[in-house]
Amino acid sequence: MRDVVVRAVEAATTPLLPADYLDLFAPLRSGADLRGRIVAVEAETADAATLVIKPGADWAGHVPGQYLRIGVDVDGVRQWRAYSLTHGPRRDGHISITVKAVPDGLVSNHLVHQARPGTLVHLEQATGDFVLPELEAAQAHKFLFVTAGSGVTPVIGMLRNLFPVTDSGVVRFARSASLDITVVHVAPSEPDSIFIQNLRELDAAGAIDLIARYDDVHGVLDVAELEALVPDLAERTTYACGPAGLLDALGAHHEARGLELFTEKFRAAPVVAGEGGSVSFGVSGVDLELDGATTILDAAEEAGMLMPSGCRMGICMGCVLPMKQGAVRDLRNGEITTATPGETDPGGVMIQTCISAPAGACHIEH
Repeated sequence: MRDVVVRAVEAATTPLLPADYLDLFAPLRSGADLRGRIVAVEAETADAATLVIKPGADWAGHVPGQYLRIGVDVDGVRQWRAYSLTHGPRRDGHISITVKAVPDGLVSNHLVHQARPGTLVHLEQATGDFVLPELEAAQAHKFLFVTAGSGVTPVIGMLRNLFPVTDSGVVRFARSASLDITVVHVAPSEPDSIFIQNLRELDAAGAIDLIARYDDVHGVLDVAELEALVPDLAERTTYACGPAGLLDALGAHHEARGLELFTEKFRAAPVVAGEGGSVSFGVSGVDLELDGATTILDAAEEAGMLMPSGCRMGICMGCVLPMKQGAVRDLRNGEITTATPGETDPGGVMIQTCISAPAGACHIEH
């Protein structure tokens, strides 16, 4: 009887499915594709905004410091980007991301300047390993957070979870009572400093020790200055998020001193460019000529192709496509991946288009 009813309903709604109608009235219901509804857009700086989102019923939650992929339709094309969650779990069940509009950034500019409450966006479950360890209330922990620009976003999620700010002030939970946290926060200038007021509130309450550095006042941060800025650096576990150049310098600095460091990158920085080559996309028939420093993902999108993407830094694997023939270079380390008909998998060698450039001619199935 159930099957008969289902077939009757499907026949009545053809060419659509019953779920298509349900999506109109209950898009956040359990069992539907995971979506969220924007409930507020809050300006942080002139070019950054926080989006508060009510996620669908199947949202599985997150750990502060993690990120999610969000899909938004821009000019009729669905684009996916990854953003850090900027709150811990909230009583109202909402989640938030903070987006900084970057020059020529299609999605970031759309979200900062055009997103409105009521808009539906597509979501994926939270992921990422840039999280604090399990903290025991009775055990003292000393941390250093180094953030630059929008790299503060995962860190503010951790801090807000540890030290919520309410109308009556900063709340100190038992789990965070023994924490000793220093935050070195770098920004181009004070007006461009995302979350600076929140950080100052935490500093004034004694929850953190804030060291704010502005490029237009102090110059670009030299990691060699950290020992002077944080005299007990060797006693702290460092968490850092920001531009690849800063994180690479921190990595070399801490490795030389045997210090513990955890990092989160928002975008891979090409460091090994070759001569480039041509890329042909088998299904679409598009052929592109690329230099050795431009990723396949960026070039294809610039040519108007709809490409799978995600974090755009080689972590989430959301951009992977099969290469049937040819070679590509990983721009992070210069490693060459090849696909040779008759020798490699007939289905192709899977490559990450967001961090790969052609190393000669290559054929990608898309």
